[in-house]
Amino acid sequence: MSFLELAKERYSVRKYSDRPIEIEVLDQVLEAGNLAPTARNFQPHRIYVLQSEEAIAKMEALSPCTFGAKTVLVFTVNTDEEWINPFEHSIRSGVQDVSIVATHIMMAAADLGLGTCWCNYFSNSKLEHEFEMPRNEKCVLFMPIGYPAEDSVPGPMHAPRKDISETVKYL
Repeated sequence: MSFLELAKERYSVRKYSDRPIEIEVLDQVLEAGNLAPTARNFQPHRIYVLQSEEAIAKMEALSPCTFGAKTVLVFTVNTDEEWINPFEHSIRSGVQDVSIVATHIMMAAADLGLGTCWCNYFSNSKLEHEFEMPRNEKCVLFMPIGYPAEDSVPGPMHAPRKDISETVKYL
């Protein structure tokens, strides 16, 4: 399957099967994230793999958006390691870097038959507190990951796309 076909077919999975992800498959997905580009290759991202019953229960208490997944990835940025724009010090690369890593993981997962859902519906500070994350790490997103349930289907927001002429401008 070409990348464009994969991008068209991938959707946000909101219902997962009980089938566990094989460690070899999860390792491939995580390796795709490790290969993702980051500003100056500083790699300020951290990925927490939640799989224990206790960790999943904590996550479910923080957000309704785990959708029954038995594995949830939490993406943080180590703010001590992110690139800072020398022309505007308020511009930092961390969230962008984490987003690139998460996108690599999301697409690699789809390529391997797994589903994911990018989630921001939670309190970042509560998650950081509940999982006792270091003060210099800030949560950017979490991502349930697993095999889609047999009756999982794309949501109503999956298909409509603006015409490319509305989003791309040549100057």
